[in-house]
Amino acid sequence: MKRDYYEVLGVTKSASNDEIKSAYRKLALKYHPDKNPGNKESEEKFKEINEAYEILSDVQKKQQYDTFGHDAMGGGNPFGGQGGYQYSSGDFSNMGDIFGDIFGDIFSGQGGRKGSRTSSQHRRGEDLRYDIDISYLEAMNGTEISIDILKKEFCSLCHGAGSKDGVAPKQCPQCRGSGQIRHSQGFFSFSQECHKCYGKGTIINNPCPDCRGGGTVKKRKIVKVKVPAGVDDGTSLKVSGSGNVGANGAPAGDLYVVVHMKAITGFRRDGDNLYTEVSVAFSQAAMGVEYSVPVLHGNVKVKIPVGTQPGTILRVREQGFPRIGRKNRGDLFVKINVSVPKSMNDAQKRALFEYAKSMGEVPKDSKYQNDNFFKKIFG
Repeated sequence: MKRDYYEVLGVTKSASNDEIKSAYRKLALKYHPDKNPGNKESEEKFKEINEAYEILSDVQKKQQYDTFGHDAMGGGNPFGGQGGYQYSSGDFSNMGDIFGDIFGDIFSGQGGRKGSRTSSQHRRGEDLRYDIDISYLEAMNGTEISIDILKKEFCSLCHGAGSKDGVAPKQCPQCRGSGQIRHSQGFFSFSQECHKCYGKGTIINNPCPDCRGGGTVKKRKIVKVKVPAGVDDGTSLKVSGSGNVGANGAPAGDLYVVVHMKAITGFRRDGDNLYTEVSVAFSQAAMGVEYSVPVLHGNVKVKIPVGTQPGTILRVREQGFPRIGRKNRGDLFVKINVSVPKSMNDAQKRALFEYAKSMGEVPKDSKYQNDNFFKKIFG
């Protein structure tokens, strides 16, 4: 006597489709013949859970089963041919989606949803990468550059057909156009790429001499790339459809342009902020001054407050790099270095001495304490 299908999968009648699928996935993985080679009990359980899932995953079949139970499996029922639903040990049509990523193309045979013929015949073109170097100023303002890349394009001689005489490719006699060769080993079935057509499903008898039947050739192409203002080091810019062309009309891949920043003396970037240093005279730092600071795009006026100390960092808002996707910008940070004069004339020395006296900073050396010392110097 057959067990209740809900009992087989370990779910209730109110279980959602996702819950049914999840329960089936766990049990199918547990009892799959690959994991239990030669185990007849596991093989029978594997058949049982597949039969249960076949019914409960289908809305119409599930409704009939909920109404009539296993009696719905009798002749003339909506589940199939004579004798009702017939479970086939070689039928993996429900398992392509569940095990495709785990067992590769092992379930990609007849009835499968992820046959590799589709992937091999209509595979999207490969993506390409190109690295560029730009300056801080180009990153600040944005720019457009032209790059020379080598990429796959459709053959101009055969227009991508692959045939010299324009004759359409013929169906591969080995795989009969499927691109796959199906193998069966008892209960276990799997597919492999056809070695004659290499998974294409077709054969070209008179291949194009330029592309040798591939339909594509490598060509150099100039691609213009817009670099947005504010782009940072390591940013990858995507140029859609500028990669290699796809097979048999499939979409082309993309081009990824990776940005690298060229260092510039006197400036440092950190995120959207810009850092630099300036040297001001002692008197300017002491009395304060409005200083013209050179930056990437010209000069910026920076107010240096009275009594600014060496090493002070001043922040100038909105003078850094643009923030991509936002209206504001980063900031400019200016480190103040105070320069000390290496030589002075007599008048400068006397003035500095008078200042030092007024501040109580005259050196204790007796010669500086004696006014006669300066009389000898200045007369």
